[in-house]
Amino acid sequence: MRIAVVGGGPAGLYFAYLWRKRHPSALVTVFEQNPRDATFGFGVVFSDRAMDFLEAGDPETAALITSQMETWNDIAIVHRGERIAIDGVGFSAIGRLDLLRIFQRRAEEVGTDLRFETPVADIGQLLSFDFIIAADGVNSFVRRSFEADFETSIACLDEKFAWFGTPKPFDTLTQTFIENGLGTFNAHHYRYAPGRSTFIVECDQATWLRAGFGELDEEASRALCERVFADTLNGAPLIANKSAWRNFPWIWNRRWHHRNIVLVGDALRTAHYSIGSGTRLAMEDVIALVQALEANPHNITAAFEAYQAARQPIVEKLVQAARVSAAWYANFPAHMKLTPLELAHSYILRSGRLTEVRLRQMSRRFMKRLDEAREVKARGIEP
Repeated sequence: MRIAVVGGGPAGLYFAYLWRKRHPSALVTVFEQNPRDATFGFGVVFSDRAMDFLEAGDPETAALITSQMETWNDIAIVHRGERIAIDGVGFSAIGRLDLLRIFQRRAEEVGTDLRFETPVADIGQLLSFDFIIAADGVNSFVRRSFEADFETSIACLDEKFAWFGTPKPFDTLTQTFIENGLGTFNAHHYRYAPGRSTFIVECDQATWLRAGFGELDEEASRALCERVFADTLNGAPLIANKSAWRNFPWIWNRRWHHRNIVLVGDALRTAHYSIGSGTRLAMEDVIALVQALEANPHNITAAFEAYQAARQPIVEKLVQAARVSAAWYANFPAHMKLTPLELAHSYILRSGRLTEVRLRQMSRRFMKRLDEAREVKARGIEP
């Protein structure tokens, strides 16, 4: 069997590794348009139990990833200069390049043919393959070649965001909200390696226009964001790496396969970065696809249909949570009218995946502080 994987990101590389490991006689070729180790972005974040699925099915790969992760047990909200810690909300992060290198090594160890700097410009290049895994991300060439067949829909959010890094190692995943003469800004920042953090800057469209970001080049944009978050960075610089301002795209496909082509990862659908699940979703897609192919070894169409039937309800639920979370961010200038404690409470419950009851169980210190502040307010006493 000959399999073409288009895209050398986590989804494509992980499929290549899993399939070759389980089916050594298969010929698996990964086509990646960029050079080896060429990637944009900085860290990849995972929620507390996001690696459980991998530890259960592939403990060796899970151990390689977790050994390089930075972890923390609290998150923080900074609003009006006040830092609010929410205890019991664990996350982990790893550098995107470190993660890719792990997957590259795993794929090569089992004999995958990795072809870097090899773009696929025409699906006709892949006619000799039995089937094609489209793992080429948000701007998937494969998906765009058959959008009508996949029944693709794409819509972009109004808010703008830019992805930076910084050598300042933040203690925990933090959301910092700032209002100044230009407007309202939010930064998502977290440590992904010793001495390295991701720093995502987000603002509403009115602020973006007022600040003139559309007329600034990458360096000038970076410098302005550095000034806006000067207190947060405490003298550390922001680092740009293809840090253009973007609108987040919602991508969805009603049909997950066409002919001998199947979609995985961000080529299939996107989940807003505010819930930190994109990479995990992509890896879960791969595991489900491998299981479906093995359950239907002589019928690719049946395998692809089984893959969609198994995964779609799970993905729809998480994407809906991501949409609710993104809607909260779309309105964050209004949320900033809340007190720091109330903003933190609104933030942590924003997606609907965490209930008030569960929050009380896991974040006792935060909820105690919130209850005390509410009691003071109810009694009309100035804190």
